[in-house]
Amino acid sequence: MLKSVNTKLPGSEHVRFEQMRHVVDRLRRRLSEPLPGLAAQLRMAPNPRMWPEPQAVLRPAAALLLIYPHEGAWHIPLTVRGSTLRHHTGQVSLPGGRLDHADETVEQAALREAQEEIGVAPHTVEIIGRLTPVPIAVSGHLLQPVVGVGEDRPAFIIAASEVERLIEFPITRLLEPGAVGSEQRVRPAAPRAVQIVPYFDADGTRIWGATAMVLAEFAAIVNDFAEDQRGRR
Repeated sequence: MLKSVNTKLPGSEHVRFEQMRHVVDRLRRRLSEPLPGLAAQLRMAPNPRMWPEPQAVLRPAAALLLIYPHEGAWHIPLTVRGSTLRHHTGQVSLPGGRLDHADETVEQAALREAQEEIGVAPHTVEIIGRLTPVPIAVSGHLLQPVVGVGEDRPAFIIAASEVERLIEFPITRLLEPGAVGSEQRVRPAAPRAVQIVPYFDADGTRIWGATAMVLAEFAAIVNDFAEDQRGRR
């Protein structure tokens, strides 16, 4: 079970990134070690989940999990996808998309997409590692989450053609027992089975699917910090 951990930054009005440099350094080290991986992702995966066929060739895609200080705590920007997009309309996602060309890295793609979708300037983000890739059968992509850190809250500029609205999601919410719920959904593609779909609640907006799986792995890493803190006391 995930337990609460204090992710507050010192000073609710004038948060200084330098005061939390040690947290960023610890997170970078943790991301270089073996990750929680599929076991953590499955905690928030639909059951049964539609997985790609073993012989499927998945196109590479990237997403940016950006953490930044805001109102005295770490936050993650999430987007509600616009109704004109081809896949996952209306769902909550991390800013991201497929790689534009063969020479583009997942880090470059994640930064580019974050700039295009929510106006995050690439030079303001420090990339500190990757999470475990998530295969997505509906769109035929292999999603590589990239973790980045910003010293300040970005000056968000929303691309109305792609993003319906922005959610600034506090990391503490990931670790609150009341933040996780589940519901029944009918799978959108054949076979149209009924699924039990876990979700994180963000003030009434439900975060599910691949995004919830990525956040579940990140939550497991943050929970590792809590366990480490308790072990040092």
